[in-house]
Order: sequence, then C-alpha cells, then structure tokens
Amino acid sequence: QVYVQESGGGPVQAGDSLRLRCATSGRDSSMYAIGWFRQFPGKEREFLAGIDWKNSTKYADSVKGRSTISRDNNKKTIYLEMNNLKPEDTAVYFCAVRYDLVVLPDPEGFTSWGQGIQVTVSS
Repeated sequence: QVYVQESGGGPVQAGDSLRLRCATSGRDSSMYAIGWFRQFPGKEREFLAGIDWKNSTKYADSVKGRSTISRDNNKKTIYLEMNNLKPEDTAVYFCAVRYDLVVLPDPEGFTSWGQGIQVTVSS
C-alpha cells in the first residue's frame, strides 16, 4: 500500500501562489496515478488535478490554467502548484492514490488518502 501525507498549506493572500506537497511512503508510487482534491464544508470532495505514471496530467476546469501538478519520483513527492489564489479556493486539500495507470477524476477510484491540509485565502 502507498501512504500519502500532504503539506504546504496554510493562510495566504488573494493573488498569492502556493505549492502543496504530497509525500508518499510504503509501496513504490511511481507506477500509480496520484490525484489532488479539495473539499468545501458540507460538500463532496472535488477533483482538481491528477498525474499518471507517464506524467500525463488532467485538470479540473476550476483550476486549469493556474495550477500545475508534477511528480518527483526520486523524492517520492507529488506537487500541486496553484497560482492567483482566490478566497473561493479556501478548502481542505487532499492527495490520494489511484492504483491504476491512468487518471480518472472520480474520487471513488482513489483508495489511499491523506488527512488533508487546510488552505485559507483571504482577500
């Protein structure tokens, strides 16, 4: 099993950039798809971005053009860089592992989740 742990969140100002980190441990994660999600209070988790073993990426419309997902297999870490943050980006952010070669955006297909990390964007 692959274990994940998010870091890099916190309070930021609108317009700032942030790089979230997803550190993996346990089984080698390099052959699996990794996704980033966020969750607003009282809402379901929503897919933001994913990266597969070939470094092919997929983005949700809500972050496309201002976010970049990448992975460094040597450091066993997946990154989500978000630019031009807005107050509506305030949420808990999660990374998760999909035991598959491809990225699909359904949260149900991801089975190893981190505890999440708060990102708060103030205006």
